[in-house]
Amino acid sequence: MNTFLAIFNADLLVSTIRLATPIALAAIGATICERSGIVNIAMEGIMVVGAFMAVVFTFLSGSPWVGLVAGILGGGIFSLIHGAATISLHMDHTVSGAVLNILALGVTRYLMILFYGHPGTTDSIPISLKAYQFAIPGLSRIPLLGPLLFNQTPIVYLSFLILIAATILMGKTKTGLHIRAAGEHPLALETIGVSVYKIRYLGVFISGLLSGAAGAYLSIENAVSFSEGMTSGKGFIALAAMISGGWSPIGAYLAALFFGFADALQIRFQIMSRVRIPAEIFIIFPYVLCIIAVAGLVRRSRAPKADGKDFMIEKSE
Repeated sequence: MNTFLAIFNADLLVSTIRLATPIALAAIGATICERSGIVNIAMEGIMVVGAFMAVVFTFLSGSPWVGLVAGILGGGIFSLIHGAATISLHMDHTVSGAVLNILALGVTRYLMILFYGHPGTTDSIPISLKAYQFAIPGLSRIPLLGPLLFNQTPIVYLSFLILIAATILMGKTKTGLHIRAAGEHPLALETIGVSVYKIRYLGVFISGLLSGAAGAYLSIENAVSFSEGMTSGKGFIALAAMISGGWSPIGAYLAALFFGFADALQIRFQIMSRVRIPAEIFIIFPYVLCIIAVAGLVRRSRAPKADGKDFMIEKSE
């Protein structure tokens, strides 16, 4: 009983929220992107670019807030390559995403050698966003919910606001209706005079911004430097969260919490385990759950009808 309470406590839930944050940000962005009809498997690469840009600009400015903005914008601008390839040049969406993932690794390694003289890990930034963690007066004292929701770091708070904004955008606004129409019936959208291309570019750009924010979280809030491979497949887990969540912002966030819980649990098991078990067994735990979740839910989830389809080809038919 004591061992159970030592593992399953409030600290585990706080860790769940924080570990789920980068996955949730990227998953919400992917939801908006795919709702517009563009498949986005480039989130891993976009997160890498966002993480790197956040660290570089934090060094240059001395402010992690400037680094956060740079990481978000860096992810958005980098994602436009995917938009141009899939929307304007009619490239296969999966191929374009895979190329961007590889490109991000190569570009950041080159820039690391150029700026720092070596690959691997950058120098530590002078201050991280974690130093700006703050508790909301009154609300932070609520039992259990207080530490979870009202005593967090800046990007965690940002993720809560983005979830609310994305839910309103997709369900209550004309722009959200246009995004959903671009992924379901693009020809109908064009018929009423709305550019399918512009809406799809908007979806890709929003996805890039949120993936950039996820990368910034990893480098300047959860850590104090950029390291090659620091995303550890979180972009692909975000893709699984989007599918498991049924292509909705709330569903994607809840799925991200599930994967964050799995990650927090494996860390706690490593700390608490008294049996000599290889660390790799614990490390693969979240990825195994990811495969199981997608395999179990993918048949129940329905992607947008025009997701991944080239509008020019569909229009000519």
